[in-house]
Amino acid sequence: MDFNYSDEQQQLAESLRKFLGAQYGFDQRKAIVHSASGASDSVWATFAEMGLTAIALPEEDGGFGGGAVDLMAAMEACGEALVVEPLLDNVGLAGRLVARTGSAAQRAALLPGLADGTRRLAFAYLEPGRRYAADPQATTAKRDGDGWVLNGAKTVVIGAPLAHTLIVSAATPEGASLFIVDPAATGVAASPCRTVDGQRAADLRFEGVRLGADALLGTAGGAQAAIDEALDFATALLCAEAVGAMRYAVDATLEYTKTRKQFGVAIASFQVLQHRMVEMHIHTEQARSMAILAASRVDGTDASPAAVRERQRAVSAAKVKIADAARLVSQEAVQLHGGMGMTEEMKVSHTFRRLTMLAQRFGDADHHLARFARVS
Repeated sequence: MDFNYSDEQQQLAESLRKFLGAQYGFDQRKAIVHSASGASDSVWATFAEMGLTAIALPEEDGGFGGGAVDLMAAMEACGEALVVEPLLDNVGLAGRLVARTGSAAQRAALLPGLADGTRRLAFAYLEPGRRYAADPQATTAKRDGDGWVLNGAKTVVIGAPLAHTLIVSAATPEGASLFIVDPAATGVAASPCRTVDGQRAADLRFEGVRLGADALLGTAGGAQAAIDEALDFATALLCAEAVGAMRYAVDATLEYTKTRKQFGVAIASFQVLQHRMVEMHIHTEQARSMAILAASRVDGTDASPAAVRERQRAVSAAKVKIADAARLVSQEAVQLHGGMGMTEEMKVSHTFRRLTMLAQRFGDADHHLARFARVS
C-alpha cells in the first residue's frame, strides 16, 4: 500500500494549511466558536472555492467524483487547525447519503448547492438512550395519503443549527428509511448546544411533521445499508482529522519541551521525556497508517457481503487504534505542558478536547472492538 499522498492531494492540503494559518489562527478560531452561529460563512465559502465540499460528490451532481483518500490530507489539515465548521458532516454523511440514495430530482435540488457552498446539510440518526446504534427505532414515519408523518427524537446532531436541510433516519413498516426534512417545518423543534470541543449541535424533536412523497430518499425500508456505508466513510475521514490533531499535539509539545527549562536546561534533554515524546510520535504514525487503510477500504466499489465485512473490519480496526492513540497523545501533551496545558489560553487544551470527542464519535474503542469481532 502506498502511504504517500499524490501531488494533487499534497497541493490541496498545503493550500488549505496556508489559508487556515492566515485566517484560522487560534484567536480567530476562538472568536468563531463564541460567535452567534459558531461557524464562519466566509471560511465555508473558501472551503467551497477550494473544492472541499465537492471532492467526494459524483461528477454528475457537481462534484469531482473523489473519495476518502482524496480528502484525507485536507482532513488532517482541518484536524491540525481544530476547524469547527461541519465539513465532515456535510460531505461524509448527509451529502453522501443523498448522492447514494436520492432520485435525480432530489440530488439536483441538494447537491449542487452543497458543492458550491450555498447549502448545508446535517444527518440526524442518533437517538436518546441508544448510544451508537445506527438503526432508527425511536423515530418513526407513517404513511399519510401520498405523504408521511414523522415523529420521534434525535440527539447530538452535529451541524444542525447551521443546516438548511436535514436528512433524518426513521423506522417505517418496511424498515429503516431516510427523509429530507426542512428544519423550519411545523413540528420540528431544536435545542441547540455547543459540544465540548466547540462545534454546534442540536437535539431535535419531531411531532407530527408532515412530509410529501418526495421527501423519501430511495425506497422505504431500504436505507440501512446506505446509512452503515456513510457512517464508515465518515469514520475514515474522522480518523484522518484525528491524525492531524495528534500531529499538532506532538509538534506543539516537542516545541514546548525545547523551550521550557528546568535546572538550567531544556526539559527536552531529559531522557525520560524523550521516551514519552517518541511514544507519542509512534502512536501518531501508527494511527495514520490505519487511517489510510480505512480510507482505501471505504473507497471500494465492491458491495458484496465479503467486501462489506472487510470494509467494516478495516474501519473498526482503525477507529480502535485512533481512539487509543488519541487518548495517549492528548493526555501526554497536556501533562508535558504542565499546568499550562489545562488553560483556555493554550491550544493544546482545546486539542485535548477535540481528540476526546473524536475518540468517542461514531463509536468508542469498545464499540468497534465488538464490531470487529462480530464481522471477523
